Amino acid sequence: MKRFFRKIPIHIRYIFSVYLTGILFFTLFRFILFFTEIKQLQILPDKFSLISKAFFMGWRFDTVISGYILFFPFLMLSIISFFKFNKTSIYNIIHAVLLLLYITAFLICAIDIPFFNYYFSRLTIVVLSWMQNASFGFKMIFEEMSYLIYFFVFIAVCIFFYLLLSIIKKRIINDVNISVSNKKIWFYIQQFVLSILALSILFLGIRGRIEKKSPIKVGTAYFSNYAFPNQLGLNPVFTFIQSYIDFKNPENEHLHLMEDKIAIQNVKKYMNFEQGNLPFAKGIKGKDQPMNANVVVVIMESMSADKMGHFGNSKNLTPFLDSISKVNYCFENFYSAGIHTFNGIYSTLFSYPALLKQHPMNGTVIPQFTGFSNTLKEIGYQSIYITTHDEQFDNVSGFLHANGFDNIISQKDYPSKEILSTLGVPDHYMFEYAIPVLNKMHSHHKPFFAAFMTASDHGPYIIPEGIDFKPMHKAIHEGIVEYADWSIRHFLTLASRQIWFDNTIFVFLADHGSVVGSNAYDMPVSYNHIPFIIYAPKLLKSAKTIKNPGGQIDVFPTIMGILGYPYLNNTAGIDLLNESRPFMYFSADDKIGCINDTFFYVYRTNGKESLYKYKNQDTEDYLLQYKALTDSMKTYCFSMLQASQWMISNKKTGKIK
Repeated sequence: MKRFFRKIPIHIRYIFSVYLTGILFFTLFRFILFFTEIKQLQILPDKFSLISKAFFMGWRFDTVISGYILFFPFLMLSIISFFKFNKTSIYNIIHAVLLLLYITAFLICAIDIPFFNYYFSRLTIVVLSWMQNASFGFKMIFEEMSYLIYFFVFIAVCIFFYLLLSIIKKRIINDVNISVSNKKIWFYIQQFVLSILALSILFLGIRGRIEKKSPIKVGTAYFSNYAFPNQLGLNPVFTFIQSYIDFKNPENEHLHLMEDKIAIQNVKKYMNFEQGNLPFAKGIKGKDQPMNANVVVVIMESMSADKMGHFGNSKNLTPFLDSISKVNYCFENFYSAGIHTFNGIYSTLFSYPALLKQHPMNGTVIPQFTGFSNTLKEIGYQSIYITTHDEQFDNVSGFLHANGFDNIISQKDYPSKEILSTLGVPDHYMFEYAIPVLNKMHSHHKPFFAAFMTASDHGPYIIPEGIDFKPMHKAIHEGIVEYADWSIRHFLTLASRQIWFDNTIFVFLADHGSVVGSNAYDMPVSYNHIPFIIYAPKLLKSAKTIKNPGGQIDVFPTIMGILGYPYLNNTAGIDLLNESRPFMYFSADDKIGCINDTFFYVYRTNGKESLYKYKNQDTEDYLLQYKALTDSMKTYCFSMLQASQWMISNKKTGKIK
C-alpha cells in the first residue's frame, strides 16, 4: 500500500494529506458540538442512524469547504509539477497559505459552538454585529468561562494541526525536487491524467452534489424531520459565507416576499382598516376618561415562557413571576418578534416586527417611529430607558434619543465598583438605582414612561454576592433564572413603597426566549414563546388569561388601550384586549415562523417550508395535508412583514400629518 501511495504524484499526495487532516479537525469540532447538545438525543427515535447520517452529511459539507481551500493551491502545484526547478520555496508559500486558511476555518468552527448553544443555529453574519462593538463582544467572551473553553480548544487545534502539517510538508519537500529528474514522457502523461482526475474530484467536492441542477445548499442538510441532526451536518464556514452572500445580495436588503400592493390590500383587511392608502393607520377614539397612569415596561433578558412554572416548567425557577401572572393580565400565546435583544427592544417599544436579519436600529439614517415614547410625549409623558450596560451597544442610545426618549440611564451612570462584567451592573442594582430616578420624575407632576432592559440572564452569568438571595439550583443557567426572578420581586417590593406605585401599570416580557430542553425544530418555539404580564393591582381589578396569539408588536397598542387615550395607531400592532389575530408571526434571521394554538408554519429563506403540530414537538410535516391552512398562514405573515417593510421604506412610521 505504501509503495502504491508513493507512485502517486507528489502534489496529489500532499493535497490529499492536507485534506484528510483538515477533515479530521472539522469532524473533531462536530463531535464537540454534538456532546454539548447531547440532550437533543432525547427526542430522536433512531439515534444512531440519524447521528450517523448527520456526520456523513457533515463530511460532505466539510469537503466543500476543504475543496475551496485546496483548489487553487492544487492547480498551481499541478502546473509546476511539469517543470524541473527547485520547488521548495513554492511549497513553503502554499503550505503557509493553507495553514492560514484552515486556521481561519477552525476559528469559525470554535465560535460556532457557543453560538449554536445559544441560538440553536449554525454561525451566520449576525455574529459580525459584535464587531461593531468589538470591545464589548470580546470582554463578554473572556468573562464567560463556557465561551473561554472554546478559545483554548481552538488554540489546541491550531497547535496539533500545525504539527501534523509540518510532518506532511517535511516528507513532501524531501521528495519534491528529485521527483522530476530523469523522468520519461510516459511519466508526464500519467501525471497529467492523474492531475486532471484529481482536479475533477476536487471540483466535485466543491460542488457537493452530482446532480446538474444545483450544487449543495443549506437545505441539502435537512435530510430528516429532526432539527438537531439536520443542523449538525452543516459546516459553520459554509453557513457563515452563505449568509454573507445572501446579505450582500441587493434583493435581500429589503424584503421581497410578495408584491407591496397585494400585501397592503391584505393587511388592510386583516387590520380592519379599509380607508386610505396605508396598511397601518387606524384612528383609536380612546375613552371618555383616560387613565393618567405611569407605565413601566421591563424587558427581561432571555426569559422564555418555558422557564416559568406558569407555562409548565417544574423546577420552580420563577416563583414570583408565576405569582403575579395570576393577578391581572397574562397572555398565554405571546411571541417575541425575533431572536436578538435589539429585536425585542425595537418591537416592544415601537411595534414593528423583525424583518429577518435586518438590524432596525443600526442604520446611518435613523427613521422616525411613533410607539410609546413619541405618542406618550404628545400626551405629556416623560420617558426614560434604563439598562445595565453600555447604551451604545446596537446603537440603542442613538435610536432611542432620536425617537423621543428624554433620558437614558446606563453603565456610564453607575459606580464603577458595582459593575461586575461587560454586561454592567446586576439586575437588582439597576432597579435599586432606578427608584430615586423615578421618584424624581414623579415629582415633576407629569406621568412617566420607563423602559428597563435587564441582562443578568445572559453570559457571563454572575449571581452577585452580599444580597438576600441564594439559588436553590446549583446549575448556573438555572440559578441565574432564579436570580432574575428574585430581582423582579426586589424591584416591585421597592416600588410598592413609593407614592407612584398605585398609579403605575407594570409590564413584564422578554426580549426573546432561549433554547430550553430538547428541540424538534430548527426554529425552536421556546426561543420566541415569551411571557407577557400586565400587573397593576390598584388599577386593574380583574384577572384575565388571554389565549389569543399576540407578540411584542402588540404591547404598545394594548397598553394604550388600557390607558384610554385617543391616538392614531400606525404600527403593526393591535390591542390584544379588544382585537384578535388569527396567527402570530416572528423571524429568526433566515427563517419566518407563523403560529396558532395548534400549528407552526416555518418558512426558510433557502426555500424549504414546513408545517408542524408543535404542542408535542411532532416532527411530521403536515404541509401538504393542510395546504389551505398553510397558504393562509404564509399569506398572513408575508403580508404583514411586507407591509411593514413598505411602511419603513416609505417613511410612514413616524407621525402622520
